Amino acid sequence: MPTFTSADAVDLAVLERNGFIESRHVGSAVVLAADGSVVTSLGDITSPIYPRSSLKPFQALAAMKAGVPLRGPQVALATASHVASDEHMDVVRTMLSAAGVTEEHLQCPEDWPQDEQARISLVLGDKGKQRIAFNCSGKHAAFLWACTENSWNHATYLDPAHPLQQGIADVIEEYTEETPGHWGVDGCGAPVATVSLTGLARGIGKIAKAPSDKNADARAATIATAMIDYPWAVHGRGMENTVVMEELGILAKSGAEGVLVLGAPNGAALALKVLDGNNRAATLVGLTLFAASGAIDPDTVGAVLEKVVPPVLGGGRPVGSLRLAAPVMALLD
Repeated sequence: MPTFTSADAVDLAVLERNGFIESRHVGSAVVLAADGSVVTSLGDITSPIYPRSSLKPFQALAAMKAGVPLRGPQVALATASHVASDEHMDVVRTMLSAAGVTEEHLQCPEDWPQDEQARISLVLGDKGKQRIAFNCSGKHAAFLWACTENSWNHATYLDPAHPLQQGIADVIEEYTEETPGHWGVDGCGAPVATVSLTGLARGIGKIAKAPSDKNADARAATIATAMIDYPWAVHGRGMENTVVMEELGILAKSGAEGVLVLGAPNGAALALKVLDGNNRAATLVGLTLFAASGAIDPDTVGAVLEKVVPPVLGGGRPVGSLRLAAPVMALLD
């Protein structure tokens, strides 16, 4: 079953250059209240999507349920799509060491760091691409650590039939309250499930609320707390998810192909997908919808958006803007 079509989506944002709308981003989004009820919906919020890396908090939770004693920034790195700065890779190395494995055990692809200084260091050292520099290496390190803790096979940790992956499937179903209808292979090689935007928001809302919910799993609370305490580890200093968490105190986790989830401490949550797969409008739309729903203070959002919304340049000078489309603007009236 495919994801929703453009006919089932709405305009979320447009890119304007010199007064001319050059590009349009269509998609769907949902905001849930703390009790899980739908506050705002745009487009199709029930068809399946691949959440991609926005599933990482659930995958980290499954690793912790399997006995991985993650602490501090290690917890955040297990949820991360990091830029492979030296500090990111150093934390991943501590995880691998604790698991009794090496970088060679990682089964994510080799990559160059997105972080400029770390990339230059590898180039000057004639070291080439590294598995630890792949943005999902923290998640994979947690996976390997789970195998060590349970004497599971390290070589097959990405197999859907592996006990760890079965545990991840159980966590996804428990938190989203949906049975994934389809499984694929994520960019890092791990299994990735389809769920609806509504289910995805429901799940991230539970994790975001866990620190204040006496009935919540303490490991879910640890994940939410660590993401807020170590936001640099989840993405990278100055990067969108990190800035949002630093300045607004809400969970923010992007996924490839235009996916974003947000979660407030009271359990209110958002999930959106930009249908063309481009992530540049996701934070602009997501924070605006979250503020319009009352989940966060609207007065705090503008300064954050100024830091994370990419400029539209011509010859190195501003000539336009990425702005909200009419269906989103209508919610602000």
